[in-house]
Formats: sequence, structure tokens, C-alpha cells
Amino acid sequence: MPIQIKMPALSPTMEEGKLAKWLVKEGDTVSSGDIMAEIETDKATMEFEAVDEGTVGKILVSEGSEGVKVGTVIAVLAEEGEDLSAVESKSAEAEKPSQPTGPAPSEKPAAKEPAPNEAAPAPTPASALGAAPSQTEEGRIIASPLARRLAAEKGVDIESLTGSGPRGRVVKADVDAAQPGTSKPKAASTAPAPAPAPANDTSAPAEAASVEMADETRALLDARVPHAVEKLSGMRKTIARRLAQSMQQAPHIYLTVDVRLDKLLAMRAELNDALAKQGVKISVNDMLIKALGKALVDVPECNVTFAGNEMIKYTRADISVAVSIPGGLITPIVQDASGRSFSEIAKATKDLGARAKEGKLKPEEYQGGTASISNMGMMGIKQFTAVINPPQSTILAVGAGEKRPWVMPDGQLGVATVMTATGSFDHRAVDGADGARLMAAFREHVESPLGMVA
Repeated sequence: MPIQIKMPALSPTMEEGKLAKWLVKEGDTVSSGDIMAEIETDKATMEFEAVDEGTVGKILVSEGSEGVKVGTVIAVLAEEGEDLSAVESKSAEAEKPSQPTGPAPSEKPAAKEPAPNEAAPAPTPASALGAAPSQTEEGRIIASPLARRLAAEKGVDIESLTGSGPRGRVVKADVDAAQPGTSKPKAASTAPAPAPAPANDTSAPAEAASVEMADETRALLDARVPHAVEKLSGMRKTIARRLAQSMQQAPHIYLTVDVRLDKLLAMRAELNDALAKQGVKISVNDMLIKALGKALVDVPECNVTFAGNEMIKYTRADISVAVSIPGGLITPIVQDASGRSFSEIAKATKDLGARAKEGKLKPEEYQGGTASISNMGMMGIKQFTAVINPPQSTILAVGAGEKRPWVMPDGQLGVATVMTATGSFDHRAVDGADGARLMAAFREHVESPLGMVA
């Protein structure tokens, strides 16, 4: 019998994802282990492997579809020798649960619920519904979520289309072939309409009026200013949720120290000369990662997670390193930062950073960690504070190294290369004195770097 292929959960916390790309097409034969599709989670793009053998009978979710819930049937496989028409029938049945079910004879018809991935359609009187072939007996339009979204974007009245999919279902190809500008007027929004622009004002983009917006977005919008409205990516939603959670739930305490870098820079130059033949180049950030790891081992009171009724204390320092990528931020983890050599950390950060920007990290490579470091020194930022990365309790914000007047050990005034580092601590878990001890230990390791290779 036909085999349903469902949207997989590619991480323990994944609830939905984007079907970024199909690597097979209908009619292709696949075996267990073959790559069928690329799935985008909120942080990475991962490959989805087939676990059964068969022929791809029907693809139910088009590539590019966002917000596909875990467990949604995305394709159907036909087993060897199976009639593809049976797969067509099975695929139609697989799509039915995503449509609202009809009311019981004794009940009033309930308002139609929007399917996942589509905006709720404006209320339309029952008498206004046409008899397009893509309607069920109850008058509901059978259309894929992608087709509905594309119809809304193009201004196409989906109720007027004849579907070419299973059971008259309206699919993407039907919307692509339709003429735009045939959408029926939508019901008036409860939000006040923006004042019309003057007749001679050509600054506002013409397409702004057709952008689908939530009521809260519309309430914030100043339509007098040229603008564009775009949907938040899964990554941006996750960043917003986690940082808001951090600032609301974790009382932050900030501790700042100035750190002299001259000895560390001199050691880095010697190490890079020695490692040049191996093609390894150590960055200042690689050395700071190790220094933070060593400091966390020295002051384990800061290497913790506050868990409400318990405190989780870690005996190893796994450092999450903030990496800026298109569309957001990700924190790949350097495991056992205190126990690894500078060259090992350099290789790890180079690999993790490259794969992070390609969206190829595995969940275990960016989920977890015991503390974080964020370095904006390469962008010329002198000093900043960072938001704690929950459920961690410590993050170190590192600024740029710069030449500053400095009182030397002999008491004479000189010039030194100095950077400012600020630690953010969850005050529920970390006392100020312990945070101060961590910052002092970090400064000691940076200013006396030989101790990190002893």
C-alpha cells in the first residue's frame, strides 16, 4: 500500500519548518538513505533521507512552503508494482485532514478555520460563494496552502479558479496561470484605515496596499512613510522569543574589566608563524574562547544553569560563540574549550562558522553550551553588553583592542593595547562576587597567556 512521507522533527524542539527544496520529483525511484529534500529549521538547513524504498507517487507540499507542521504528510511513495492511481487516491485522502470537516447535521456550520501557512480569508456571505469545480458539496474551496498564499499575493480570486489537482484541488500551477487583479474585495478591517495620501504624493509604493498584515502590524504602521512589510523568518521569531524571555526572566548584572592584550598578541604571532606550514591561523577570538573556558573551570559558580528549584553545575566549559549569519544570529558550540589547544579551537571555529553561514549545522552543534562569548571588536565596537543566551547564566561581550595610555608595572606611563570586556550574569544563579572572580580570572589568563599552554 502507499507509504506516507511526513514532515520530520529534525531537532527536539522543532514544531514546524520550511520545505526548502525537493531533490526528487514524481516518478523517481528512491531507496533507504537517499536524500529526498532539504528542510529549513529556525537555525539550519538539513537534508531529509528516505527510510523506505519505492517510487515517488505524489508530492503534496511544494518546495518553498513555510510553516509546515511536524507530522504533515508531504509526499506519498508507491511500493514496487503498485498502481500509481492508488497513490493518487491515497494522496487525496492524506490531504483531507488539513481541510475543516463539515458540521454534524444537528449543528450550525462553524466558521472556517484557516489552514496552516495561509492567512485567514476575509468573511464572505454564503450566498456569494460560486460553484467552481474545486468546491466541495459544503461549498468550501479545496486548495493547497501554497496556492492560497500565492493567490493572496497576486490578487487572484481563488474561488473563481478550476483546480487541476486531485479532486479538483487548486494548486500552485492554477494560480500561476490565473490573471492577477481578480480578487474579491475583502471585509473591512477593524483597525482604522490610514489617511489617504495626497493626490500629488507618489512616494508611497503602489504595492503597499496589497500587503497582508496582522491587525497589530497595521496598528503600528505609519502609511505616510514609504515602507515594505515582510514576514518574519523562523530564525528571527526564535531570536525575538528567546531574547525577550532572557530579559524578562533573568535579572542581568553587568561587570566590566579592561584587559591588556600585548602578551597575548605577541604569543599569537609566534604561534601562527609555527603553524603556518599546517595551514592553521589562530585568531584573537580563538584565544579568548580558551581564556573564558579556563576562567569558567577556575570559577565553576558561573558555569551554571538556573532551573527554578535546582541549580545545574557543569564541570566542563562548552563555549557558545555568537556568529552573525544572513537573517540573524547563531551560536555554534566549541566543546571543552578549556581542554583544547589553540590550534584545535581555531580549526573548530573555522569549520563551525563556515557551516553556520551555509545553514548546515546539526542541532547538537548549536543547541546547548554552558556559557557564551560575543566579540564585536572586529566591527570597531569599543564596549557593549550582551543578552544572556538562555538557559545559560553567563555571556562575555568583547570589544576592540586599541592603543591606550597605560600605567606600566614600573609605574611609568606608557601605551598598551587594551580591550574592554563586559560579563552579563543571571543574578538568580550568579552572585556579583562570583561574577567578579570570573572576570578577574579571565583577565589573568589573557594577560599571562603562557599559563594557557602550560
